[in-house]
Amino acid sequence: MDQALALESALVDHEARFEQLFGLHHSSIHAYLCRLVGDQKQAEDLTQDVFVKAYRALPRLPQEANARAWLYRIATNTALDWLRRRALVSWLPLFDRDHHPAVQATFVDRSLESVAVQQALKRLPPRYRVPLVLYACQGLSTQEIAEILHISRGAVKTRLFRSREKFRRIYMPEEVT
Repeated sequence: MDQALALESALVDHEARFEQLFGLHHSSIHAYLCRLVGDQKQAEDLTQDVFVKAYRALPRLPQEANARAWLYRIATNTALDWLRRRALVSWLPLFDRDHHPAVQATFVDRSLESVAVQQALKRLPPRYRVPLVLYACQGLSTQEIAEILHISRGAVKTRLFRSREKFRRIYMPEEVT
């Protein structure tokens, strides 16, 4: 009987931990996947896949582990697998929040800029797109990105630097010599 009670208790703890992770991170994982795949419907499907994978793997995640970084790692792998299968890379605007509030661009100007940003991001290799989106859009720290990508914090900083430089060269080629 003790074994049955222990198993039931572990199951309740597992489900409670999953519900907490889901409640805390569902919307940010979904937003991240929207930016990576550029399709709301597909991002919903991928978000569901991420949380199914997380539910199955949660018993193996140590209590002290960074669950947020772990979920983003699952989301990144899920999105990259989908993108590879589809050979489709589409991105949403990255720098909407970077506009100075005193500057009011027209809807048409913002739409044209959005398309230009999407096209520039589309040309970045995935190894530079992913950390840029995680950092600039999702607000993750370089340490969290390092955990997600299984690289050192220094490598994350290097990739962020290179991704910004590559993005600038692609986005504004006439200004870079």
